[in-house]
Amino acid sequence: MKRFLILQLRPETDASDAEYASILDKTGLTPDQTHRFRLDREDLPEGLNVTDYAGVIVGGGPGCVSDDPATKSAVDARVEAAIMGLMPQITAQDHPFMGCCYGLGILAAHLGGEVSKDRFGEPVGPSTCRLTEDGMKDPLTLGLEPHFDAFVGHKEAVQALPEGCVHLLASDPCPFQMIRWGQNVYATQFHPEADARDFEERINIYKHHGYFPPEDAQRLIDICHAADVTQPREILRRFAQRYG
Repeated sequence: MKRFLILQLRPETDASDAEYASILDKTGLTPDQTHRFRLDREDLPEGLNVTDYAGVIVGGGPGCVSDDPATKSAVDARVEAAIMGLMPQITAQDHPFMGCCYGLGILAAHLGGEVSKDRFGEPVGPSTCRLTEDGMKDPLTLGLEPHFDAFVGHKEAVQALPEGCVHLLASDPCPFQMIRWGQNVYATQFHPEADARDFEERINIYKHHGYFPPEDAQRLIDICHAADVTQPREILRRFAQRYG
């Protein structure tokens, strides 16, 4: 069986390791069924062919696609360039892809869509998503509850559906919560790998990164633990099951 390529962007080791563990937990994959790269500290092999893998999963991170290139850190710029360098292969071959949070911005930007901080940013915590008509028919979302909570926290968002994409999930604050390009290329604005424990850890790690006032950290942690977030993990499980 081909492995899944897991691309991670978080420069904080504790956050990166916890995210990887969550991806394994929600997909049901084992470490030997994945090939993990921390793009903040290692380069992808030259000539990497995405079809050598069952699929590609991209995690989240503190960077923003829409930031002025002149202000991006060297790490953020390198991470973005590495993933953008794979996107032509992925879309040309309609290769299985799941971009989580940051991955939606990458996919939309690659397809020529607008990603910015103008509208649709969401505070850290649970957000209620709803299936669109197309979402009710897609293999990854078919049969999910028509409305469900997912964990979000982002400064930027896709401003309009990129040409050729199918809109699967929406929310009131952020209309583009999940999209599909072709038949196999997916991306979510929310974090399908995350549970309340993950978000508690991330809130503590990123409380000085401008997502929220630091003094709100405990309040947000309490909100996350009070939320009922169960459906998003099913999307990741189905992705791994369908393409594994």
